[in-house]
Amino acid sequence: MTYTFARVGTAVQMRVADYFSHKGRYWVRLHEKNGKITEVPCHHSLKAYLDHYIRSAGLSKDKSGSLFRSAAGRTRRLSTHAMNRFDVYQMIRRRAKAAGIDGSIGCHTFRATGITAHLTNGDKLEIAQRLAGHANAKTTGLYDRRSGAVSADEVARIAIQCHW
Repeated sequence: MTYTFARVGTAVQMRVADYFSHKGRYWVRLHEKNGKITEVPCHHSLKAYLDHYIRSAGLSKDKSGSLFRSAAGRTRRLSTHAMNRFDVYQMIRRRAKAAGIDGSIGCHTFRATGITAHLTNGDKLEIAQRLAGHANAKTTGLYDRRSGAVSADEVARIAIQCHW
């Protein structure tokens, strides 16, 4: 969700085949709202995570199977069933608690983090809008968490001449 700005509902719909190689580059295929399909180049970190996950979970031969699967009870194994949005939310909450992260964190946190990082790195709102699948740039702007942050570099650019 962070590297693709995907909605949680889009992420849980993914199949193993939705992570694929084309012309020497890896891509993810996102089945968005209203039947829209978006193919996004895979970030190198996301590629490493997905490669490790698919290999560790033994999913590489099940191309038509769900990519993100729910657990088979308390067996510490994956079922053949896709996770649902609530499964993802519960997993995020458990992981956040285990990491000592307090406060409000959920599925949208990752989408907002990706969009904010994209914009912080100087990329355009219009590109973030297209990646996020938003019809309106104002919607994308709602995910921008930069507004309250003031960096040390911004403070350092304040130029006041003092003559003692």
